[in-house]
Amino acid sequence: MSAIESYLPEMLATRRQLHQYPEIGWSEFRTTERIVKTVRSLGFQTVLGRALFNLDYTLGRNEESIRNAANQALRDGMDPDIMNELEGYTGCMAIFDTGREGPVTALRFDIDCVAVEEDKTDANEAWKEGFSSRVNGLMHACGHDAHTAVGLGVAHWIHDHANQLKGKFKLIFQPAEEGTKGAAGIAFSHNLDDVDYIIGAHIGVKARLHEVGIIRNGFLSTTKYNVRFKGVAAHSGSCAQLGRNALMAACNAAVQLMGIPRHGQGNTNVNVGIVNAGEGRNIVAAHADMELEVRGENADINRFMEETAKRMIAGCATSYGVEHEIEIAGMATSVTSDTWLSDCVEEAAKNTQGVNRVFNIEACPGSEDCSLLMSAVQKHGGQAAFFFYGCNHPGHHLKTFQIQDTESIPVGFSVFVKVLEKLNAI
Repeated sequence: MSAIESYLPEMLATRRQLHQYPEIGWSEFRTTERIVKTVRSLGFQTVLGRALFNLDYTLGRNEESIRNAANQALRDGMDPDIMNELEGYTGCMAIFDTGREGPVTALRFDIDCVAVEEDKTDANEAWKEGFSSRVNGLMHACGHDAHTAVGLGVAHWIHDHANQLKGKFKLIFQPAEEGTKGAAGIAFSHNLDDVDYIIGAHIGVKARLHEVGIIRNGFLSTTKYNVRFKGVAAHSGSCAQLGRNALMAACNAAVQLMGIPRHGQGNTNVNVGIVNAGEGRNIVAAHADMELEVRGENADINRFMEETAKRMIAGCATSYGVEHEIEIAGMATSVTSDTWLSDCVEEAAKNTQGVNRVFNIEACPGSEDCSLLMSAVQKHGGQAAFFFYGCNHPGHHLKTFQIQDTESIPVGFSVFVKVLEKLNAI
């Protein structure tokens, strides 16, 4: 039923077009437009804009940057009617109801890029073949362009095989996966309340070309924080005693955070990635901004990291007499996939042409906010699974990232549709 040959040219064209015009998280307006127009042409209903999210959990948004991106998208020719439908929120849930009783199956595809300048040498397949990024400082260096292309290919397959399928399909084209910002708003909405099965995937990671890895257990729980310290400015020579030094509060907090005791019952991680502070060399700094993350092998261990980090931040603020604010900028949780659904994915992978190795993964050191969608479905009794389909990459988020799309994309597509055949075929 899958007939990959019928869909591969379309998926390759989509992936290579998206690769040339990458968009950062929460700013994927043209990408979303392409998704919406494509799925609507295939008979899908769409959930867009605020209706897609619980707005209390749309994390890590910079509204000024988002407005600027929206205005640029309109200048570049985006359909203003679709822009109005989005209400400033990118992403799309595409729904196809066969009209026949059966399970509700959700698939998740992320759509954002990363802030990386692409390699402009023949060592990069996209540059050599003429489809490298045309946007300075942005690149699909994590493969989400391929994810989106596969998702639209699966949508086309569902449309073409509708008379052989039962139940309902929900294809989630999720914004802002980078920084684990975009999934929470969907996970805490009611859009997944009827989902029986949810499956996510990622290209590359631990799987090389012609391999598929099944995530049985994996991913670290994580919380991303933005912290702002507010002090009092003063001249550092004549009246330093009147100042309250936000910079020193931030610096001391950074040192303490990096020394959080590790948890004896599982893996932990903490990183302070950015500290910006101060107004001038002879001024007691009145402001400091910090970006950090904590991770834990499971939610309980991550909670220990969260509580310790917040206590240290508050203590340093008190020590220097400054105020502080903490904002959650992203989150994800750990994953224990359901055995039966993971077995279905494994069976599909073993029966996919071009797959030479299928293996299980019991631990993964990174984080993935699809975990929140999976957890939301599992909480009401549904099942969840996640897999990697491989490529020979030098490392994610690098300027030389590449995926051998003619060989890797068919594998991702085929695994997805073979699982759908198992779950939703008449």
